[in-house]
Amino acid sequence: MTTDSRPRPRRLTVLLPVIGLVVLAACGLTLLALSTAKVGLVAELVGVAAALLPVGPVVAAFLWVDRWEPEPAGLLWLAFGWGACLAAITALIMNNTAEAVGDLLLGKGNGDKLAAVFTAPVIEEALKAAFVLALLVRLRHEFDGVIDGIVYSGLCAAGFAFTENIYYFGRAFAEYGFGSITAPGVLLAFVLRGVLSPFTHPLFTCMTGIGIGLAARTSNNVVRIVAPVAGYVIAVVLHGLWNGSATLGGSNSFLVVYFLVMVPIFIVGVLFVNWHRNREQRIVTEGLPSMVAAGLITRSDEEKLCSLVERAKWRKRTRAKHGAEAADALGEFQTAVSELAFLRHGMHRGTVGEDAGERQDALVNAVGETRDRVARLIRGTVGGPGSTTG
Repeated sequence: MTTDSRPRPRRLTVLLPVIGLVVLAACGLTLLALSTAKVGLVAELVGVAAALLPVGPVVAAFLWVDRWEPEPAGLLWLAFGWGACLAAITALIMNNTAEAVGDLLLGKGNGDKLAAVFTAPVIEEALKAAFVLALLVRLRHEFDGVIDGIVYSGLCAAGFAFTENIYYFGRAFAEYGFGSITAPGVLLAFVLRGVLSPFTHPLFTCMTGIGIGLAARTSNNVVRIVAPVAGYVIAVVLHGLWNGSATLGGSNSFLVVYFLVMVPIFIVGVLFVNWHRNREQRIVTEGLPSMVAAGLITRSDEEKLCSLVERAKWRKRTRAKHGAEAADALGEFQTAVSELAFLRHGMHRGTVGEDAGERQDALVNAVGETRDRVARLIRGTVGGPGSTTG
C-alpha cells in the first residue's frame, strides 16, 4: 500500500484556479468586448500592446519578492486574473453607476469626479482585497506572513491596472492618436501611467495585503481584525488622494502628491519588503539545524539552503549535470524545506491552526520524498548508487 505524503494544502491549491478559470475568462472576454465597442479594434490593440509593457516588470518584481517560499503558480495567476477580470468588470459596473448617480445629484459632468475621488477607491480596493481575504479565510495555510499578503495583493492590483491601462491607452489613441510625451495621446498616457506610476495600484492594495499578512500570523484577536481594516483604510486614502490630485487639482498638485507622498511611500515599501525578506531568511536558517538533527537534510544541504543565491546555483549545477527534471525536483525539495521551517516557526509562536501537527507530518514526508527523488534522478544520470542531493 502506498501513502500520498504530499502536503494536502498543495492539492487544494490546484483545484481553486481551475474552478475560477471559466468565470474569469468570461469576465475578461466581456471587458474586452466592452472596451473594443467604445474605442474600436485598432485602438484596443494599441491599448493591449502598451499595457503589456509596464505589467511585465511589475509582475516580475512580485515574483522576485516571493522566492523563499514560492506560492503555487496557479494561485498567483488566479490572483492576477481576479484583478484583471472579475474585479475590473465589477468595478466598471459600480463606478459607472456611481457616476450616473453623481450626475443626477450634482449636475452633469460632476459624477465622474465623485466616482474618481470617493467611489472608485472604496470599491476598487475592496474588490482587489477580496481575493486576498478569501485566501486568508479558505487557505490560511498559504499565508506565512506579510510577504505573502504583499505578493497576492500586488498581483491582484497588477492585473487590475493592466486592464485599466488597456482602456486608458486605447481611449487616448482613439481620441488623439499617438501624440507625443508632451501632447495628448497614447505616448503621453504611457509615460504618465506606464513609466511614472506603474506601481500605484499595487502600492495601494499592498497596504491591505500587509494588514492581512499581519492578521494571518498573530495570535492577538484584536490585531486580526484591526490590521486588515487599517490596511484597507490606508489603501483607500492613498488611492483617493492620488485620484484627487489628478482629477481635481492641476499639474502642480499632481506633482506634489507624486513626489512628496507616493514616491516616499514607495521607497519605504521597498525597504519594508527587503526587511521582511531578510526576516524570512532568518526563519529558514534557524529552522535548518533541527532538520539536520532529524536526518531530513545533510550538513552540506544546510549550507546551501541558507541563501537564495546558493539555492539558485545549486539548481543551476543540477540542471547542467543531471537535467531539468532533477533541477525541478530540487526546487520542490528547497520549497518544502522552507515551508516546514515557516510552519515550525508559526507553531512555536502559536499562530498556526489546529491542523499544524498534521501539516507538519505531511511536510516532513514531502521533504523526505523530494530529497529521495532528487537522489534517484542524480543516480540515474551518473549511474552511481551513492549519489545524493549534494
